[in-house]
Amino acid sequence: MTMPLWQAVVTIAVVAIGTIITRFLPFIVFPESKKPPRFVEYLGNVLPYAMTGLLVVYSLKDVSVTSGTHGLPEAIAMVAIIALHMWKRNMLLSIAGGTILYMVLVQTVFI
Repeated sequence: MTMPLWQAVVTIAVVAIGTIITRFLPFIVFPESKKPPRFVEYLGNVLPYAMTGLLVVYSLKDVSVTSGTHGLPEAIAMVAIIALHMWKRNMLLSIAGGTILYMVLVQTVFI
């Protein structure tokens, strides 16, 4: 099913406007010269950790320790992520290294 040209243009325009609003609205609502409310500062401090925890729970939700590989590739990748992060303190390196190790393990070792 294809869209007519006008629907495609409207869809792209709406998505672009939505993206622009979400990118610029915080700078309009909380300009640099004005101190943001304490609640917004609190959220800025706690949300990165909450998001990371949520991603860990989401990525491990379907791991079964009673069947299959018993969660070994996931556990090995988690240990590698923690070790890489403790060693280099680089989030991108930690995540990329753990992801690559996990993919190598599930594609070659734990078939």
